[in-house]
Parts: sequence; C-alpha cells; structure tokens
Amino acid sequence: MSNQKQGEEAMVSSFNDTEHEEKEEVSKDESGFRLKSLLWHGGSVYDAWFSCASNQVAQVLLTLPYSFSQMGMLSGIILQIFYGFLGSWTAYLISVLYVEYRSRKEKENVNFKNHVIQWFEVLDGLLGPTWKAVGLAFNCTFLLFGSVIQLIACASNIYYIDDKFDKRTWTYIFGACCATTVFIPSFHNYRIWSFLGLGMTTYTAWYMTIASLVHGQVDGVTHSGPAKAVLYFTGATNILYTFGGHAVTVEIMHAMWKPQRFKYIYLLATLYVFTLTLPSAAATYWAFGDQLLTHSNAFSLLPRTGWRDAAVILMLIHQFITFGFACTPLYFVWEKVIGMHDTKSILLRALCRLPVVIPIWFFAIIFPFFGPINSAVGALLVTFTVYIIPALAHMLTYRSASARQNAVEKPPVFLPSWTAMYVLNAFIVVWVLVVGFGLGGWASMSNFIKQVDTFGLFAKCYQCPRSAAAKHH
Repeated sequence: MSNQKQGEEAMVSSFNDTEHEEKEEVSKDESGFRLKSLLWHGGSVYDAWFSCASNQVAQVLLTLPYSFSQMGMLSGIILQIFYGFLGSWTAYLISVLYVEYRSRKEKENVNFKNHVIQWFEVLDGLLGPTWKAVGLAFNCTFLLFGSVIQLIACASNIYYIDDKFDKRTWTYIFGACCATTVFIPSFHNYRIWSFLGLGMTTYTAWYMTIASLVHGQVDGVTHSGPAKAVLYFTGATNILYTFGGHAVTVEIMHAMWKPQRFKYIYLLATLYVFTLTLPSAAATYWAFGDQLLTHSNAFSLLPRTGWRDAAVILMLIHQFITFGFACTPLYFVWEKVIGMHDTKSILLRALCRLPVVIPIWFFAIIFPFFGPINSAVGALLVTFTVYIIPALAHMLTYRSASARQNAVEKPPVFLPSWTAMYVLNAFIVVWVLVVGFGLGGWASMSNFIKQVDTFGLFAKCYQCPRSAAAKHH
C-alpha cells in the first residue's frame, strides 16, 4: 500500500513540475498584465468544470424539446439521466487512461511542455497504432461534424431575429466569424469564454422554462410521443449526443495545472447540466407538444420578445465558443501533421489552421438540417468516440494482472472491484452498440434521408415558414 502511495505521489510531483513550469512562465511573462492573466490563462479545477459544463450542453439545449416530442416526456427524462451518468463514467475512464499514459511517459523523461496530449496519442501509447488510427478517425470526424452543427445552429438561431437573409447566407457569414477561433492558442485560453458560455446557456435554459410556463399550453395541444420507433430512437440518439461532449476531455485535462484532479469533474458538470436540460425540455414540450415534431429549434415556437432575442444572441455567442472548443483539437492534429505544433507564433499558427475551417464551412452549407444532424452524428460517431472506444480501451489496458497491479489509478471507492468495472464497461459497449449505433443509426439516418428528400442538399432555408422560404427562393 505504501509503495502504491509513493508511486502516486511521484506521479503527482512529476505532473506538477511540468505544469508549474508553464504556469511560472506565464506568471513571469504576464507580470505587468494581471487582468489578462486572470482572464486568459486558465488551468484550475474550476476552469475545467466550466469548460466541461459549458461545452456539454451548447446548442443541443434547443433540440431537446424536439427529442421529447419524438419519445415522450417520461422516456426523455429517464434517458437524459441514464446517458448523463453513462457519459460521466466514460469521461472518468478517459481521465484514468490519460493519467496512466502520461505517468508512463513521464517515467521515460518525455517532456510535454510544448506538446498537447490528445486522445489518439493516449490510445497509441497504451494499445498501439491500430487503436491510434481508430481513435483518430472517429475523434476527428466527430469534432468536424460537431463544428458543422455549431455553424448550422448559428444560422438557425439568428434567423429568428433577422430574416433579411436566408439561413444559408447566415451560414456563410458565421463561418467567417467562427474562423477567428484560429487565434485562440489552446484550452488554457478559454477561461473567460467558458465562464461566460455557461452563464449564457443557464440564462437560455431558464428563459425557455419560464417562457413556456408563462405561455401555457397551445390550443388543442397533443403529446402523442412515442408514436413511431424511428422517431423514438432518433430522439434517444440526440440525448446520447447531448451527454457525449467529452471528445475534448483529454485536451481539457492537459490544460489543467493538476490534471490528475480531473476524475469527477465531468460528473459534477453533468449534475449542473441536468438543472438546465430537464426543466427546459419538459416545460417546452408541455407547452407545445407535437408542434415540436416539425420545429426542431425551440426558438421557432417561443413568442418574439426582448427576452427571447437576448437568449438568441447569447446562444449565438456561445456557439462561437463551442465551435472553438470542437475545432481546437482539430487544429492541434493539423499542426502536428504539417509540423507546426511547436511554433510559438500565434499569427503563424493561425494561418496554418485556416484550412481546417474550410471543410466545416462546406458541410454546414450542404447539410443544414438542425436537429436531425445531431441524431445522425450521435448514432454514427458519438457512440464509438465517447462510449464504446473508452470502455473497450480501459478493459484492454488493464486486462493483465500486472497491469492492474501497477495501475496508477485504482478502481474508484464507489466501485472498488476490477470485475465490477469490467462488467459495467462490457454493458456500456453492448448497450451503446445495439441501442445507440444499431437502432439509433437506423432511425437517425432514416430521418436524415427524409430531410434530404424533403428539403434537398444546400437547402436555403431549412424549416423556415412557407412564406419566408418562398421569399428567399
């Protein structure tokens, strides 16, 4: 027991030495700019919590009432809680694997001072190049389409304030705006943005809740969900996507001064997010019922007021932040591919990153289906990236008795058995593979193809009122 404790202390010391070198350097460089240091250089447990909570819900907040209309109130609430805890567990597994990988590399005297560790590198170090390739493919594709969804959401939201332009034109405009995230070096520099972002989603969630209750139920409201299996599993995969925002967990951990303290941060962030998602989705569905089946963005049904316009504007700013969150790991990968990751010049790195934004912009214009695209991404990408791969990787990393004996992180106090961890991980793999990827993939792709058939690719104004859509055509 004492040997294990000494090993953990050595690891913590090693982590701290590496992280505090950077912290001290920041302190020296910014001694004359305390305010800038306060707002710009984050690495605390609180910064990580704000990053996780802010990044987790984002624009999905606006599509959860749509999911409730597809699957009914009771299923919507139960699955939010279920996938919230499931996502928190796999985020915990990712943090354990990161600490294991980093401690092994620290023993080999590898210095990460100018290098950001990413999930595919953890998989490579622990399980080999095949796992690296799989992790890289799923993670990058998920983050790319996660960024696409933010652009689509920006265009969808601004349209409800200013319909002078169609949604496709707004996508062009916001694509240019979001491209400015190339200037944000790393997750260290999202401190103020994460704090503001969570405030924005908190306001929007409680605005949706209160506005729906004040508005009351529409005349003849019906709550027929769940009516069809295809709709039910489409809604379920959108909820799976909601709590699958930890494709950036490793990057957030690496930005911490003490990454080994990350363990339960995602769970605490999820518990707070429940206070936003459950009341807002339930209240909006109660008020508008089946109307939400053809209105995937909740803003389209809520009455036009100054409060709603404020929520729209705040969500637009938040989507810019979330775009940066999703894109930054892609920037890191691209920098490593072209050999520019160690470059200290912010301007040079920004120029090198610009090609990453172009395909995101392009896909957002091709597939402007706000809501259905969330479910498709959830079923085909989030299932593997966020749930299946971390659970399998943990099982394989600690499959041998020696690996379990020498593990840096032992099983948690609430599940103190390796066997229990294996059973839980195996359940996650089977459940998500069958229900999330299998049934969810069938349902979400059926719904997605229906949108393509109805609106076509490169649609100018997805789910716009008929008169407005005709005007833009």
